[in-house]
Amino acid sequence: METKQKILDQTFDLIMKFGIKSVSMDDISKRIGISKKTIYQYFENKKGLIHEVIENHITKDEEEISAIIKGAKDAIEEMLLVAKHVLVFLRGMSPSMMFDTQKYYPKIWARVENQHFTFILNTIVENIKRGQNEGFYCDDIDADIISKMYVRQILTLADETVFPLSKYERSDLYKSLVTYHVRGLLNDKGRIKAQNLKLE
Repeated sequence: METKQKILDQTFDLIMKFGIKSVSMDDISKRIGISKKTIYQYFENKKGLIHEVIENHITKDEEEISAIIKGAKDAIEEMLLVAKHVLVFLRGMSPSMMFDTQKYYPKIWARVENQHFTFILNTIVENIKRGQNEGFYCDDIDADIISKMYVRQILTLADETVFPLSKYERSDLYKSLVTYHVRGLLNDKGRIKAQNLKLE
């Protein structure tokens, strides 16, 4: 399993840097220092490898976000820490990564949408409820409605027809979305609490 995990980790690093389409099995074998034959002992083909790479990332990402939520002092800190976690990922990601996944691996992208975005939706619901209970978010906000709107907005960020890669950085788009989202949730008490907090 150690060799398989190494293949998954190194492949993820490569596709993050260069995009999925640009990375070949030869590139992966050279990066790891093993033969393609060894890679094919664990994965039937590139498609199968990419599928497991994405699955592996989703699992790790959800574990990391859950740990961030558990350690956050309040809902505002939770939202900003999770956003910073996502920004680190986006800033290290090739601009073509999402596009490649959507275009060449639609079933994998559907998995991301169905599983990972459901996790994000539930995370936002719980964050809104937490913020309301702590007295930092407006009481009249419907967590179910806002969480679904937030997820749809995230999906829009990946839409090339709306935000072409040639013009927009994904990290800048996400930062704008989170700032807009949090400011819309805060009441007067929350604004005072968040006035010195910044998303960088």
